[in-house]
Amino acid sequence: MNIGIIGSGSLGANVARALAKKGLAATISNRRGPESLASLVGELGPSIKAGTVAQAAAADIVLVAVRWVDLGQVLGGLPAWNGRIVIDGTNPVEFFDPDSPDAKDPGNPLAAYGIKAVDLGGKYSSEVFREFVPGARVVKAFNHLDANALAQPEVSGGQRVQFYSGDDAAAKADVQKILDAMGYFPVDLGSLAVGGRLAQLPFGPLAATNFVKV
Repeated sequence: MNIGIIGSGSLGANVARALAKKGLAATISNRRGPESLASLVGELGPSIKAGTVAQAAAADIVLVAVRWVDLGQVLGGLPAWNGRIVIDGTNPVEFFDPDSPDAKDPGNPLAAYGIKAVDLGGKYSSEVFREFVPGARVVKAFNHLDANALAQPEVSGGQRVQFYSGDDAAAKADVQKILDAMGYFPVDLGSLAVGGRLAQLPFGPLAATNFVKV
């Protein structure tokens, strides 16, 4: 199965680095176009190529690695997903300038980190995310760790635990195979309604937990 990555920030780039270490092929993209990714793909080697968002979105398995507030702009207008697998690597947070008034908001426990939670009206994030990718089989993964840790699935003599969840057993099995091939220790958290909530940043009980299986 071929892999596409939409988003080349810390999340997308570090997943691409982990894939490249194992020689796993992928197409990475961003809104600025393939030319803007020349330096990154030069670093990563021949298994990772740059493409357009549409080219990455045409892969069998597509990781969405963009900021929550950009989902509509990035995913809007893409062709039908037709049952393909989309990995939801997003989290419902909004980033702000550390010098803005938001940074001094006493009602925001995340202000010191430069983020604030997006109000989803009681929904879990993948429930909202699915609205942007109608017809896709959504699996939640790559969202609960610091993005910089994603480039090192194998660390300290063991395998970094990667949580994943989803409502389609076959889709989860395909994502598990990729996580295994990358060197992670995959842990299935069940359905999106259960596992998605557990690992969802910023307030999921398993968010930001960095386990290593030795």
